[in-house]
Amino acid sequence: MKQFNVAVVGATGMVGRTFISILQERNFPIGELKLLASQRSAGQKLEFGTKEITVEELTRNSFKDIDIALFSAGADISLEFAPIAAESGTIVIDNSSAFRMDSNIPLIVPEVNPHALKPEYKIIANPNCSTIQMVVAAKPLHDKAKIKRMVVSTYQSVSGKGKDAVDEMTQQTRAFLNNEIITPKEFPHQIAFNMLPHIDVFDENGDTKEEIKMIKETRKIMGEPDLAITATCVRVPVSSSHCVSLNAEFENPITPEEARAALTDFPGIIVMDNPSENIYPTPVLCGGKDEVFVGRIRKDQSVKYGLNLWVVSDNLRKGAALNTIQIAELLK
Repeated sequence: MKQFNVAVVGATGMVGRTFISILQERNFPIGELKLLASQRSAGQKLEFGTKEITVEELTRNSFKDIDIALFSAGADISLEFAPIAAESGTIVIDNSSAFRMDSNIPLIVPEVNPHALKPEYKIIANPNCSTIQMVVAAKPLHDKAKIKRMVVSTYQSVSGKGKDAVDEMTQQTRAFLNNEIITPKEFPHQIAFNMLPHIDVFDENGDTKEEIKMIKETRKIMGEPDLAITATCVRVPVSSSHCVSLNAEFENPITPEEARAALTDFPGIIVMDNPSENIYPTPVLCGGKDEVFVGRIRKDQSVKYGLNLWVVSDNLRKGAALNTIQIAELLK
């Protein structure tokens, strides 16, 4: 099997470290693995199988002889270095928001729109974490009955904001239980024992950037530029895995039983749906796993053809690193 020289940009971050773990777990055919990060993180040593690899500083010359670069270092870094990598002949798969809405760059979820990946593309965008799990669940239902409107509420874990956010929640939890003063840093308010309807910045209409991402990215991935979508994104005090409450209205009839069958047959989905036995997805059950889990599948009684679903997935795996590596596997 052909081997590929792979670079991980942002290797010391939460997603970067997950890249490294999943590359190993899935036996991706790696010739050389180069780990890249900021000057501050350069010199750290990370394990890959039986090897210990020294993290190098990201520079303009980092991509010589690299076939595929996996980026997880933020939009500013991607905007600067992804074109440089592409010009050197490297195929870039970018986990940031930098290129997602560029009409000349594909936005890929392998189970949903692999046909959008063409050989001529040198930069490929990975979608927002909540968008990924939602479109995986929506795709088989859309194929069966055609979705005409989606109302989405997300409940997103603090790891979506990075390691410092997870550490802050842990510290605040201890402080709260010890009746100590809490001073937020990563979030505008206390996150421990709280929920914040605020992810990213607000626009002039009162929507957050995260909510707009979900709307625009879903339309692009599903190839439905006029699909009606509204979203509310909430940060919750959970360390990992995002949850999505999805209400879908359809043009054609679809029963909960038909939806369960379509979801069960779709790659990458596990249906956990027996509320009478308390069986439904939760962040604790789904954390560390690769699939998108769907439960609470039921009819929406307020419209002619509608369903409600509860969708849970590990945001660091399928919501970020795994989806990126699945794109690389398509490129193989």
